[in-house]
Amino acid sequence: MEWKLILQLTGVALGLLYLWLEYRADIRLWIVGLVMPVVHGALYFKAGLYADCSMQLYYIAAGLYGWAVWRRGRAGKTAAAAAATGADRATASGSLPIRRTPWRYVPALTAAYAALHGAIYLLLTRFTDSSVPFWDSLTTALCIVAYWMLSRKLAEQWLVWLAVDLTTVGLYLYKGIPITAGLYALYSALAVAGYVRWLRQAAPAR
Repeated sequence: MEWKLILQLTGVALGLLYLWLEYRADIRLWIVGLVMPVVHGALYFKAGLYADCSMQLYYIAAGLYGWAVWRRGRAGKTAAAAAATGADRATASGSLPIRRTPWRYVPALTAAYAALHGAIYLLLTRFTDSSVPFWDSLTTALCIVAYWMLSRKLAEQWLVWLAVDLTTVGLYLYKGIPITAGLYALYSALAVAGYVRWLRQAAPAR
């Protein structure tokens, strides 16, 4: 079996498991999130998606950070909130509560995205032979922002992932990895379902 197909199938299986755990706000998503970048990193490097490949190192570091932040949530306050709102067991176990993104975060998140997009684009155009530097840097910058939002359990992280997923479908079809593109098409639909679910459980933004 060709290496690209093996990596794609493995990535699909891990990706679906990760997304299901994220949908459930289950802290075990961070464990899967430490394994998945190894598989995707190899796939993206072979496909010439250098920014996406480099992003896998960020995912590993962010996964460790996200695990620590979710574990550090205040158990007493979370348990009380879960009892009042009917949140699921994962939320009541002592991890951070799901919440809406405060409006005061929006300018900083937008500025961070713009700076990251510009910086990654320059790196790709000057130091790699990437054939899709704009789109590769766009999705990479959005992923960094979305992953930080996920680590803080902000419901609107699903909307950022939706933008990433829709863009990535076209990008991966163009780069000849259709199975992974199909996975991201499924991600797009599940991102909508995840956002609706998290909205129901979210505490109001402050």
